[in-house]
Amino acid sequence: MAQILVVDDEIGIRELLSEILADEGHNVWLADSATAAREQRARERPDLVLLDIWMPDADGITLLKEWVSSGQLTMPVIMMSGHATIETAVEATRIGAMDFLEKPIALQKLLATVRRALRREEPRPAQPLALAAFGRSSVLGDLKKRLAQVSALSVPVLLRGGRGLMPELFARYLHQPNTPWVAANQVLSDFSPDLVAHASGGIFFIDELAQLSSNQQKNLAFVVSKAERSKLRLVSFTAEEPRRLVEAHGFDQQLLARLSELTLTLPALREHAEDIPDIANLLLVQLVETRYCPPRQFATAALNLLRNFSWPGNLEDLASAVRALALTSLEETIGSADVERVLPQYATRSASGGLPLEMPLREAREAFERAYFEHHLGLERGSIARVAEKCGLERTHLYRKLKALGIPTGRREE
Repeated sequence: MAQILVVDDEIGIRELLSEILADEGHNVWLADSATAAREQRARERPDLVLLDIWMPDADGITLLKEWVSSGQLTMPVIMMSGHATIETAVEATRIGAMDFLEKPIALQKLLATVRRALRREEPRPAQPLALAAFGRSSVLGDLKKRLAQVSALSVPVLLRGGRGLMPELFARYLHQPNTPWVAANQVLSDFSPDLVAHASGGIFFIDELAQLSSNQQKNLAFVVSKAERSKLRLVSFTAEEPRRLVEAHGFDQQLLARLSELTLTLPALREHAEDIPDIANLLLVQLVETRYCPPRQFATAALNLLRNFSWPGNLEDLASAVRALALTSLEETIGSADVERVLPQYATRSASGGLPLEMPLREAREAFERAYFEHHLGLERGSIARVAEKCGLERTHLYRKLKALGIPTGRREE
């Protein structure tokens, strides 16, 4: 017995499908619009959805795209329409629909299609977090435009930014569908020259240049020498300053120059804080859909607390906090008290993570001050007034100090 959601604005079709499927022993939920279907999908996890294409509030294709981008397309979807073209059916299956039924629907074809869709033993895995699924801030909006602009170029791209940014999330925005993706750190140790030919037309991604050994660098230099001929795109990331990458980590300077022909800086999470509620919701949906945790949702107050935290550990720490909240919250709705219980460990962990002692004194002092103020901004949820009082500084002086250190404030007074 399966849980089947039928979405159609015509009451006659809903009732007919409900009767047929109930006679087959299934539980049937009904929705008369895309809005009702969204609400039902947010509450439940159906085993199958029969989705009409033409509806008054939003069409089924749009709803299907929403489920894909939000990680909720973990069940087979069968599209239905009496007026759709072949192009529409092809588009629906390309997006993620399993099949297409033309109205009026023949009984035997309906039952056969439903049986085939339910034959899956395991639900689809939730889609990984994707940059395309969020980005209401102007900071990320501009970055996505730049990434789209350079995606057609063949030059190597170096992404730079702080630790915990999940650089693969941004690198995959440059990846073209149906082309190879090679996680280079996994293959540079046990390297084969044939790899370049197999990865032709795709992306070769290095997630932290500072972690490469001298032998891995030699193999990478070989890849670089063959990349242009094979139309292989090199995308790499480092959280280190280029000078320190060479001096402290022994990175080959000529290789670094080749890899950084085009450099883009990734923003810290605190620089696009308005995206945090969307990202947190997407992360939580993934956990629920993969049955990592029971059904959970964020209260608005909880999302506001996450948004106002400074997140020194960026996206990785936000993902870790969402996992902790999903597993340890006692209620289905994650509230502000839950968030207040979990957040301090991330501020403390960042501040106590240690500073590299080989830095020049001035750089070490700036690094300590940055960690110190990020720690207290996190504890005080961005309140400049409370941080100034705790640190014994005038607010004006604190604002100047934060600006000099490159720490966004949002000018939150209380």
